Amino acid sequence: MTNLSSTLALAFDLISRPSVTPEDAGCQDVMIQRLEKLGFEIEEMPFGEVKNFYAKRGTSGPNLCFAGHTDVVPTGPESEWINPPFEPKIIDGKLYGRGAADMKGSLASMVVAVEEFVNANPDHKGQISFLITSDEEGPFVDGTTRVVDALIERKEKVDWCIVGEPSSTNQLGDIIKNGRRGSFSGNLTIYGKQGHVAYPHLAQNPIHFAAPVIAELSETHWDEGNDFFPPTSFQVSNINSGTGATNVVPGTLNTLFNLRFSSELDFDKIKTRILAILEKHDVKYDIEWTYNGLPFLTRPGELVDAIVKSVEDSVNITPELSTSGGTSDGRFIAQMGTQVVELGPINATIHQINECVEAESLNQLTNIYRKTLENLFL
Repeated sequence: MTNLSSTLALAFDLISRPSVTPEDAGCQDVMIQRLEKLGFEIEEMPFGEVKNFYAKRGTSGPNLCFAGHTDVVPTGPESEWINPPFEPKIIDGKLYGRGAADMKGSLASMVVAVEEFVNANPDHKGQISFLITSDEEGPFVDGTTRVVDALIERKEKVDWCIVGEPSSTNQLGDIIKNGRRGSFSGNLTIYGKQGHVAYPHLAQNPIHFAAPVIAELSETHWDEGNDFFPPTSFQVSNINSGTGATNVVPGTLNTLFNLRFSSELDFDKIKTRILAILEKHDVKYDIEWTYNGLPFLTRPGELVDAIVKSVEDSVNITPELSTSGGTSDGRFIAQMGTQVVELGPINATIHQINECVEAESLNQLTNIYRKTLENLFL
């Protein structure tokens, strides 16, 4: 680890800790120790098995929060890695290790960027905060959402937030996520009556009942989307029915589906339309809903302008604003009325064997985060 930049040295330290969700493996302690030296007030906020902390420096003015997670997904077969996944190594200019891109590299860049900014500007205006969890890759029940609930309860104000999710596609900074679609899922069971296929008048086939329902749901035009979001998407992810025998009409069919929806709709509107289709086809059913989060959108303004300029100045490209992809913890933070953006490394290898990032890109990311602080607070 000789001759490593401060960012890469910290990234090595964090990646070397096997923090498979919901474990933290001491990553937050490392971050907390660094932030305490800068005068941050630390509030550890564990819930269940999940470690979280909220740290803040400053008492007045706008609050810029850096948010992220220390947990990582499982490694998969370690024998298939170019290097052991929790023994970070730079090979041909790339930093390999689980979490290099998602998102320990971003965490290292955030901490070092704040160290550089505070050391150069100890009397800066405004507030800087960190919201860190070990429950982003897991069920996200006891992580950021619980911390946000507690902050809302005490009327804590977070004006701006940068989430370190790996947003870039081909070059660091080419994509900034300024919003995400909403998401919810349904677990639908349609009932029939089991019987012999040779006597269909004595049975009721739930597969036949379900077919027109699924067809109409998949063909429904939910909305047009808008300037920032594509139209709402309905997708079936699983269908299961049958006894395994060819001569038996099954008694039930189960299907799982998901909708990724734009800011033109909300959960209640979509739910009402789905239930109306089920009633229209006169099927017997049960349905369970899993609500994953509302869409959020941060329009161009103070935060977006500051981070776009930082990217332009640091890597000489103008980033594209995008709301594509899945969900992130940004959806919870946005509930506070916070302007939220996501910017992090290239996401090509996240969750894969041999996850890696260009090592130099983490130094560049540090510069982008630091310049964003300067653009907002100097």
